Amino acid sequence: MDVTGHTSPGRHSGPGQEPRKAASIRDVAQAAGVSYQTVSRVINGHPNVREETRKRVEAAIATLGFRRNATAFALAGGVTRSVTVLTSNTTLHGYAATLQGPEEAARAAGYSLGVKVVTPEDDLDRTISSAAAEGGGLMVIGFDRLGASALRRVPADVPCAAVVEAPPHGRTPPRPAVWADDREAARTATAYLLELGHRTVHHVAIPTSDGTRRSAGPRAQGWRNALEQAGITPPEPHGGKGWNAQAGYDEGRKLADTPDVTAIPCGNDDLALGVLRALHHAGRSVPEDVSVIGFDDAPHSGFLTPSLTTVRMDFQGLGRDAFGLLRSRLENDFQHPRSDIRRHRADHPRKLGATDA
Repeated sequence: MDVTGHTSPGRHSGPGQEPRKAASIRDVAQAAGVSYQTVSRVINGHPNVREETRKRVEAAIATLGFRRNATAFALAGGVTRSVTVLTSNTTLHGYAATLQGPEEAARAAGYSLGVKVVTPEDDLDRTISSAAAEGGGLMVIGFDRLGASALRRVPADVPCAAVVEAPPHGRTPPRPAVWADDREAARTATAYLLELGHRTVHHVAIPTSDGTRRSAGPRAQGWRNALEQAGITPPEPHGGKGWNAQAGYDEGRKLADTPDVTAIPCGNDDLALGVLRALHHAGRSVPEDVSVIGFDDAPHSGFLTPSLTTVRMDFQGLGRDAFGLLRSRLENDFQHPRSDIRRHRADHPRKLGATDA
């Protein structure tokens, strides 16, 4: 699978705008007409600053209400060897496995790693400000709508990298990021089912990171592309409301009642687990009546009965690469961010034997 890092301009908020109530060091620098390095020297009492310049910076600090934080210390005095991960989930396989990547990489590099879980009830800007005030940099897991929103809100002067859902063609995330080519992986999985002789393939989708319709996510797009390339009109996708087995079971019950449904690729393995249960309750045999494919290669997928065919994703590798992008910015590239392109191995659907007929 392709894993690509990009850099792109972030967004600044002015000193009076909510929700970023505190002015940044760059806001002070702009108001005083100096570099942010000069502001750092002033707030840290460095002697090599002209008195006129010091007074101008101090006046800007007073006017803007600037409050020094740990990120300012990092800019003034060197790299703060800490990273905070923002994520909306730590239990689903994709999130947990992604977290494993930076945890291992941070330990090896001598960094401390913290995790902040964001919820829909949180004031995102306050949470991000709190995480940034701890110093170092931020890593965002933006697989879902909440994570993607958090990534968009990270101030541009805070070092940041992310793991994201594969973006639409021609678009890049707002900050340096890595992603897997799960669009192509889903296309391969769907084509695999068509090669088994199924006349069409129905899809149970995961939620999208931008809150759009369920057919818009990269895995749903890959499913749709495979059908269109085969000259088949895609049926209406199912799901898009949840990630867990219960969501898969609810959609599986609807699909089980339709006799012409014979093949179901799912947006992740938890959805596939629910679909398998729903088919069993409806008296439909897997793989004799229906073929099912999962996605992500979660640890439990090899122990289901019937066993589950699934697509293996290297989440740990994504997490390690995102940490690498962030570490590069913290240690080398804060003033001159660069693009970084990396490649990971893509696996075809893993055949376990029971759902392939």
